[in-house]
Amino acid sequence: MNAAIILGTIGTIVTILGTIFHLQGQSVVGPESSFMYANPEWITYGIQVGVVGIVIIVIAIIVRIIKK
Repeated sequence: MNAAIILGTIGTIVTILGTIFHLQGQSVVGPESSFMYANPEWITYGIQVGVVGIVIIVIAIIVRIIKK
């Protein structure tokens, strides 16, 4: 498989997880019994994880452009 495709897939998954963490911290999704639910720390963690996912996606795009 192409490295850019793998990185892009990983970046997308990480970004989705960050969004879920963020929304759980804001009490939007997830069970109320979760330790992440309504926890302000997880709002910040979700944003950080989402940014890392976006950075991975950008790296994948750069790798794809360089390999052309």
